[in-house]
Amino acid sequence: MSVAAGGGESKIDKTKLMMYGLGGGVLGIYLTHVLNTITGSGYFSFLAGLGVIAAVVMGSDAVRRVCSYGIGTGVPSIGLMAMGMGLVAAMFGLSIGGVAGPIIGIAVAMGFGYFVGLLANKIIKMNIPVMEEVLMTLGGAGAIVLIGLSVAVSGEISYPLILESVVNTGYIAILFIAGTLAILHPFNANLGPDETQDRTLVHTISTGALAMFAAGLASLATIGAAGLLTVVIAVIIWIKSFMWYFALVKRDSSGVVGTGLLPEGGL
Repeated sequence: MSVAAGGGESKIDKTKLMMYGLGGGVLGIYLTHVLNTITGSGYFSFLAGLGVIAAVVMGSDAVRRVCSYGIGTGVPSIGLMAMGMGLVAAMFGLSIGGVAGPIIGIAVAMGFGYFVGLLANKIIKMNIPVMEEVLMTLGGAGAIVLIGLSVAVSGEISYPLILESVVNTGYIAILFIAGTLAILHPFNANLGPDETQDRTLVHTISTGALAMFAAGLASLATIGAAGLLTVVIAVIIWIKSFMWYFALVKRDSSGVVGTGLLPEGGL
């Protein structure tokens, strides 16, 4: 068990979260592609959405670790930077790599993130010990999220198809915003002296489910009724995770009371 600087306890090791995030994200993307191709349907697109949730949990914990060093107002900035790196790297990887595109995109995003971290510490002199490792993690998370959501909408790992169904339609903007909020919002919503890793990451599952829900809605226009499965599963995950999150909020609160109605005639 370790303690993040300025934050609550870290009960889940960052290495395990990275393994789950990278492994789950990549597995979800490729299972979607393979199973949809074999069956000639889009019914397995929800698996890419599940992979996205795994990646946003990894990314959210990275935000938590770096922003616990006292850069709370930098949460939105670092989240947007991560998704920006992820978007560029994802499109690059998909455009040159074919089926191997996701792996290339994730690798490029992580390398770019590490380089930006070096610049932040060595040139800008931010001197945050975890900066390089965290930006590398966030770059990878951003790439997985954008590729995963795009595959959930298109149903396949295909750059021309993703261009047609995700980029040209404008859905990429929705996915970018939903993915960014999924990564950066949880710590922003829970930061403070009573922030705990489990509450923040459970909240991340709920925001990841909302990003999956957005992709599911978009997929109704691209893969038809098969997209309903993504929508329904996302709603179920959101309900369950938000109920869990609310239970943790009550656990960590000094008191949860109802204020009742205001008295007649005002205060």
